[in-house]
Amino acid sequence: MVSSSEILNASILVVDDQEANVLLLQRMLRGAGYTSVASTKDPHQVCEFHRRDRYSLILLDLQMPGMDGFQVMEKLKEMEIDGYLPVLVITAQPDQKLRALQAGAKDFVSKPFDLAEVLMRVHNMLEVRLLHLETKKLYDRVAAEQKISERLLLNVLPQAIAERLKARPDVAAHGFPEIIADGFPEATILFAGLHDFSRLTEHMAAADVVMLLNKIYSGFDVLVQKLGLEKIKIIGESYMIAAGVPVPRPDHAEAMAEAALGLQKEIARHDAPSEETFSLRIGINTGPVVAGVIGQTKFSYDVWGETVNTAWHMETYGAPGHIQVNETTYARLCDKYLFEDRGEFYVKDKGELKTYFLKGRKPLRPSEPIRHSDPVL
Repeated sequence: MVSSSEILNASILVVDDQEANVLLLQRMLRGAGYTSVASTKDPHQVCEFHRRDRYSLILLDLQMPGMDGFQVMEKLKEMEIDGYLPVLVITAQPDQKLRALQAGAKDFVSKPFDLAEVLMRVHNMLEVRLLHLETKKLYDRVAAEQKISERLLLNVLPQAIAERLKARPDVAAHGFPEIIADGFPEATILFAGLHDFSRLTEHMAAADVVMLLNKIYSGFDVLVQKLGLEKIKIIGESYMIAAGVPVPRPDHAEAMAEAALGLQKEIARHDAPSEETFSLRIGINTGPVVAGVIGQTKFSYDVWGETVNTAWHMETYGAPGHIQVNETTYARLCDKYLFEDRGEFYVKDKGELKTYFLKGRKPLRPSEPIRHSDPVL
C-alpha cells in the first residue's frame, strides 16, 4: 500500500508555455504538501528532464507553440519501455480530452483550474503510478527468482524433462510429479571410473580432494554439454552419461564414442599427487533402457535396465586407460572406429561376454569427405 508521505514526496514536472499557469499550479501543489515540483515552459525540454529525473507525474499542457502536448507524448513513449506514460494533460478544449487519452495520457484537468479537482486528480494519478512501480518491482523480483529456480532445476534434470515438469498441473499444485517415465528402444550408456583415485589422494586434505574432483568433473561436464549428451549422475568416483535419452538421437553410439575419447584427453590434463597420473576405466553399452524422474522432495532423473547394468560391468571389469564395449556397441561403431579384440571374460549373472577396446576413430579414406555432422573435439 502506498503511504501519504510517498505520494507527497513524488517528483512532479509542470509543463505549460504560460508562466501564470505554471506559477498557479506550482503554488497549488506546494500548498498541498508536495515537496518536489519542477517546471518548464519549453516543451522541447520535457524528454531531457524526464530522462534525467524520471518524474512520477508530468502535468502537460496540450496547446503550446512549436511543439504541442501530443508531440511531447509521442517522444515520451519512446522512453517508457514498460509502456506506462505518467502524463496528466491540461486542456481547455473538451474535444481534445478523448484524443489525449487515446494518445496515452492517464487523465486530464480542465482550464480554468479548479483547486479541488486538480489536487484530487494529481493524488489519484500519483497513487496509481506508485502502485504500478511497486507492482513492477515485485514482478521483476518474482521473475528473477523464477529464473534462479529454473537454473537450479536444470542442474538436476535434463531440459526436456524440466519443461515437462513445469507444464504438469500436478507439479504446479503439489510441487512434485505423479510419474514421468519413458522407455527407449535403443540408447547408449557410459560409465567412467577414476582408477585408483582413493589411493592417489589418500594423503590430501578433504577440501583439496573435493576441489580436485570438482575440477575434473567440471571438465567432463563441458565435454558432455558440447556433444549434446546427458550427464545422469556421479556415483562415488564414477561418472555416468546417456546418449539418446531423454531425447532420442540416431547417432547415440557414435556420440558416446566421441565422449569416451574426449574424457581420456580431459583426464590427461589433471596431475595426480606424487608425480603419478590419473586414468579412467570407461565402459559403454548400447540397448533398450527405461528413464524417469523419481523422488518427491528432491527430483532425480535416472536410467535403468540391463543395458545400464552391462555398461557398469564394462567399466568395473575394464582396464585403466581403456574404453571397453561389448558386442552391441561394437556392431554399431566398427565401420568408423578402431577396436582391439579383448576376448571373452566371465561376468557374474551374465556369463561370458565378448568385449572390445575402443582405440579411436578410423582415418578417413582419401576420397571420403569430412561430414559436418562428425563430432570434432
